Amino acid sequence: MAKSYRPYFPEQDYLLPPSLREWLPENHLAYFISDMIDQLDLSAIESYYEREERGYPPYHPRMMTKLLVYGYCVGVFASRKLEKRVLEDVAFRVLAASNEPDFRTIAEFRRIHLKALEGLFGQVLKLALKLGAMKLGRVAINGSKVKANASKHKAMSYQRMQEDEKRLKEEAQQPR
Repeated sequence: MAKSYRPYFPEQDYLLPPSLREWLPENHLAYFISDMIDQLDLSAIESYYEREERGYPPYHPRMMTKLLVYGYCVGVFASRKLEKRVLEDVAFRVLAASNEPDFRTIAEFRRIHLKALEGLFGQVLKLALKLGAMKLGRVAINGSKVKANASKHKAMSYQRMQEDEKRLKEEAQQPR
């Protein structure tokens, strides 16, 4: 007797268009990012497009911001890789609502709105605190042995932390 297999019809079309939101589990990171970005004030980004009336309509700033933030969360930073993931990855496709911005559009959006995107970080922290997703306080480790450099000579004073923070911000501002 021949082995029977589950039905497999790769050429079968959908009778009704599927909902993209059904392609990922309910608690997927993409939905969290989407909901979080929907709560943020993107007026600094949106105002840029309200002044310009020429040309083809741009992609929605919320969608572009969601793609960038989700890309950062999953370790995809390059515009060309983001474009590829939008075409091939279900989570990116869900966030883009089947839009397909090319790498130039993604890079240009990031370049134009870099300052506004930096400002979103503070909004995200405030929102996370408000929702109880994080707390300011102590960090506890589950008893795992962790190699550390905890000598008194390596410990940072508050003043040294501020100096390092300033140095790191300057490094982040430099073009790569």
